[in-house]
Amino acid sequence: MTRSYNLFTMNLFNKIKLQTPESVELEFTLAGIGNRAYALIIDYIILGFTLFLSLVITIFLTYQIDSVLGDLQGKALQWLWAIEALIAFVIYVGYFVIFETIWQGQTPGKKRIKIRVIRENGKPVRLTQSVLRALLRPVDDIFFIGVFFIAFAKKEQRIGDLVAGTVVIQDEQTIKSANFPISDEAKYLAVQLRIETEINNLLPEDFATIRDYLQRRKMMILKYQHQLSRKLADRVKEIIGLENIPDNYSHNQFLEAIYLAYQQTLYSEK
Repeated sequence: MTRSYNLFTMNLFNKIKLQTPESVELEFTLAGIGNRAYALIIDYIILGFTLFLSLVITIFLTYQIDSVLGDLQGKALQWLWAIEALIAFVIYVGYFVIFETIWQGQTPGKKRIKIRVIRENGKPVRLTQSVLRALLRPVDDIFFIGVFFIAFAKKEQRIGDLVAGTVVIQDEQTIKSANFPISDEAKYLAVQLRIETEINNLLPEDFATIRDYLQRRKMMILKYQHQLSRKLADRVKEIIGLENIPDNYSHNQFLEAIYLAYQQTLYSEK
């Protein structure tokens, strides 16, 4: 982990470097305790409203049982409140699990604050990690234990993050200027890819991997460069729904075109 400092403002975020399975090192900005707390407040407001509705329905059913069942109301009410407790638990855990799994590591609160949960290898969070984080959230919330861990852990991980192997980062989609050459062939192919493929399927993490490879390829041994470019190109093809790289284009030119196409897509959406 590295820390960024500024001569005028010392209140900067921690940065972390993660290595992907493709042996590409990516740098992310950690979300910080303030952003995480803000996002959690938003999530708890939504979650609290949902739980309140569930409670109102249970109270309504309680009065209905009281007026209909008579002598049997005692056992019926016990079952009703036991079911309500189970439903509340499922809502509490399911809220975070469902959203983080479907929205690539984001809940409504995280999406609003623009932070995201990812795995420690830089890849998107999966169902297993989301479940572990959600189940351990009550432990982190007790006596603000999670706050203590976030404040003092190197990667700002609460207990749920440590067990699940996740970190929370800022969802940065800032496009860095390219400091590497891009061929004319790639510029032409980029236009074609925007029209014929699902370039929006790429995540910011995918784009960062491609960008970092293109920046560092000149420092790689040629054989390793060819192997890595082929591996990245094959994975990108699957993500964007492309069967084959068009003829007469190298893997490097294809990745350059992907870089441009993704960059142009982001600018057109703003």
